[in-house]
Amino acid sequence: MINGEQAYLDLCKHILNNGTKKEDRTNTGTYSVFGHQMRFDLNKGFPLLTTKKVPFRLVASELLWFIKGDTNIRFLLEHNNNIWNEWAFEKWVNSTEYKGPDMKDFGNRSQVDQGFNEQYQEQMSLFKEKVLHDDEFAATYGSLGSVYGKQWREWKTSSNTTIDQLKDVITSIKQKPDSRRHIVSAWNPEDVPTMALPPCHTLFQFYVADGKLSCQLYQRSADVFLGVPFNIASYALLTHLIAYECGLEVGEFVHTLGDAHIYSNHIEQVKTQLKRDIRTMPKLNITADKHSIFDFDMNDFSVEGYKPHPSIKAPIAV
Repeated sequence: MINGEQAYLDLCKHILNNGTKKEDRTNTGTYSVFGHQMRFDLNKGFPLLTTKKVPFRLVASELLWFIKGDTNIRFLLEHNNNIWNEWAFEKWVNSTEYKGPDMKDFGNRSQVDQGFNEQYQEQMSLFKEKVLHDDEFAATYGSLGSVYGKQWREWKTSSNTTIDQLKDVITSIKQKPDSRRHIVSAWNPEDVPTMALPPCHTLFQFYVADGKLSCQLYQRSADVFLGVPFNIASYALLTHLIAYECGLEVGEFVHTLGDAHIYSNHIEQVKTQLKRDIRTMPKLNITADKHSIFDFDMNDFSVEGYKPHPSIKAPIAV
C-alpha cells in the first residue's frame, strides 16, 4: 500500500480522474469519490505536506483549542489563527445587530468583486477586533456552538452529566492498552443543529501494539485540497502528544474518508500541486517537560527540517 504524501497525491489524482460531479451545501460544486483510506507511518517523519506549505502553527493552535475544550474563536485569534473566522463572521453578518454593508454570499463574492472584497476585509477586521476585546460580543458571536472541543471534553448525557472523552481515552490507553474501545466521537446527533459546522472528522480510535500508539480517523466529509492536509497533520500531532503522555512510541496514522472531494474552484490549484516533487518530511520535536497533554502550549513542540514548496491559495467554501 502507498504510504505518506504520495498516498495523498494519489487521492487527488483519483478524484480528478474518477470523481463524480456533485452539487453541495455551499453551491460551489465538487468532484467527489466515496470511501478512501490513506496510511502514514509516523516513524518516517511528521506528515506535513511538502508539495505545498502547510502552516504548522495553525495546525497546532487549532489542536490545542480542541484539547482545551474551547469553542470560541477568541483563543484562535489570540494565536493569529483565522481558519474558523468565516463561520463565526457569518453568524454576525446575518444577525439583527449587524448594521454594515450587505455581506451575503461573502465567500464567493469576495473572490470576484474587488470593491466587495475591500468591504469584506474591513468588516472582518472589525469583527475580529470586537471578538478579541469585547467580552459580551465574543460570547455571542465568537462562539461556534457545540463543536469539536465541546464533544471531546464535555459530551452532555441524557442525565445532565458530562463525559470527558479525551481524558477518558488517555486513561484507557494507559490502563487497558489492548482495549478495542479507545474511541472519541465528535458526532453528537442531538447537538449537530447547534454547531456552526457539523464535525467533518467525526470519530477517531487508538490502537496499541508493540509499544506503539496508532490512530485511525473516520472523516465523513473531506475537503481534499484545503482541509485534509490540516487534518492529517492535526491527528498525527495528537497521536504524538498522547503517545508522549502514555510513554509509548508512535505507530501509524490511518485516515479513512467518506465523501472525499475537490471543490470545482480548487481544480487548477490541485493540478499545480501535482506537478511538484515530494520532499523529505520534517521531524516533530516535543520539548516540554510536562506529564499531561492538557498542559501543553505552543512553545512545547515544533517541526524541524520543514522545507516545502510555496503555499497555494484557494477560496474556502462556507
